[in-house]
Amino acid sequence: MVPVKKEFVDSMFSVKGKVTLVTGATGALGSVLSKAYGYAGAKVFMTGRNEAKLKALEEEFKAEGIDCAYYVADPAVEEQVDGLVKACVDQYGGVDILAVAHGYNKPQPILEQSVADWQYIMDADCKSVYIVLKYVAQQMVNQGRGGKIVVVTSQRSKRGMAGYTGYCTSKGGADLMVSSLACELSAAHGINVNSLCPTVFRSDLTEWMFDPESAVYQNFLKREPIGRLAEPEDFVGYALFLSSDASNYITGANCDCSGGYLTC
Repeated sequence: MVPVKKEFVDSMFSVKGKVTLVTGATGALGSVLSKAYGYAGAKVFMTGRNEAKLKALEEEFKAEGIDCAYYVADPAVEEQVDGLVKACVDQYGGVDILAVAHGYNKPQPILEQSVADWQYIMDADCKSVYIVLKYVAQQMVNQGRGGKIVVVTSQRSKRGMAGYTGYCTSKGGADLMVSSLACELSAAHGINVNSLCPTVFRSDLTEWMFDPESAVYQNFLKREPIGRLAEPEDFVGYALFLSSDASNYITGANCDCSGGYLTC
């Protein structure tokens, strides 16, 4: 008798009814992931620092029948993250999925970059991830039903780049954090912890890189076997996969979703 069950196969990619907390929800990727989780039937609790943008997203999503809410918080401030998790629990009764999609960069050569600027990048991209994961993991442990954590990092966690000393360091730290937390949380508490490692995707900050006539664009394509740069929606499938039962045996992974960037 083949042990796989039809019921599992039919539902293994589903996140329907799951409570999903999304950080960086007002960003290019965070907003797309938030809406995708909502379309997939999850209850979506969004957070960011800009209340006007969060409110606009809530109105847009609710108009399409998505069950969602928001809470304003800076992920690098512990007290605000504590309040965020409590607000999510008050709204929906718990947290089943965490998608960490916030981030920051200010490219500068080390000889020009102040220690304060470097530290701000580290706080925004590494310390903040630690704080969010700490409080959400504690909530998941208290619930006793496991959970899924997906952290968006970067291919820059695996490759250095001039002017990116702060960013590469912070993303490398976040990827190692993910792997370490898998060792702590998966077997003991049923919490899968993985990261998505994209290369450049379209946003307000990166739009200038998408000019096909520019040297920057053409140089990127030399190392993109897929033949183009990414759109935020390119990562929806991977995020939903890592948030569902289909990925139950995957944890501690830094998942390449770069269009083949590392292969060239």
